[in-house]
Amino acid sequence: MAHWKQRTVAKRVSCTGIGLHSGRPATLTLAPAAADAGITFVRMDLGIEIPARNELVVDTMLSTSVAVGKARVSTVEHVMAALHGMGIDNCRVEVDGPEIPILDGSAAPFVCLVHEAGVKELSAGRRYLVVDRAVELRDGDKVARLEPSDAFSVEFTADFGHPLITNQSFRVTLTDRSFEREIARARTFCFLRDIERMQAMGLARGGSLENAIVVDDFSILNPEGLRFPDEFARHKVLDAVGDLALLGMPVVGAFSATKSGHAMNQALVKKVLAEASSHRVVRVSAEADAPSIHARVPVAVPGGQIA
Repeated sequence: MAHWKQRTVAKRVSCTGIGLHSGRPATLTLAPAAADAGITFVRMDLGIEIPARNELVVDTMLSTSVAVGKARVSTVEHVMAALHGMGIDNCRVEVDGPEIPILDGSAAPFVCLVHEAGVKELSAGRRYLVVDRAVELRDGDKVARLEPSDAFSVEFTADFGHPLITNQSFRVTLTDRSFEREIARARTFCFLRDIERMQAMGLARGGSLENAIVVDDFSILNPEGLRFPDEFARHKVLDAVGDLALLGMPVVGAFSATKSGHAMNQALVKKVLAEASSHRVVRVSAEADAPSIHARVPVAVPGGQIA
């Protein structure tokens, strides 16, 4: 079911874990925010707020990081996916260090936090980015594309040239129910052969079988196995939802990608925002306006860019 009014979390809720790449402990708190505030990361140790927006992305190597000046928050994509997937428009994501805790490597713990907090509906109508013209990026055999559609859907094809991850695809039309049931529990993954290289680069210091699927040349090393037969493709869908959330509002459009990653996802977001003719930003001002979103003739907000 679509939500036509903006939503935030109803109360403060917290969790504690370690950063996947930094290995540093971190406490994260979801806190209520006012209408039109959007999602904002707050470095509590520095007292600096970082809006969750594409123009503040500073790094896309193995995760997505945003920063204002020297204040950075890394690995934002899983909590962004959870908030976007659960229909949360406005939230303060408070963290006391440089990286979001990885928890179990999926978005499911953040979905649980949203349930624990409860959802508060605000009086303002939601804003949507409605895709009017296809925007595409290609880099060899990698493709990322956002095109017009009557709903927000995400399709991803993963192919790592590995016996367990070859031409694996998953597609979903996003609602809070489908996100929670089909996407949220899919975990991040890595190859055993890459772990030493990543750690030499100062990455994956907090990685373990508790928070990632680890794959060797032929098998899954996690004793419990996979949560879904196509968990790899589902997690890439999860990452894409989190990356597209940095458009700053829900999307009415279809995203499809093959072998894309955070860098290409964010490059596509940047290209969409730069091409004003590719989209409209619209606001549903009242429940009566809601059907017009699906009719693709919503009430227009002046200007094609995010306000």
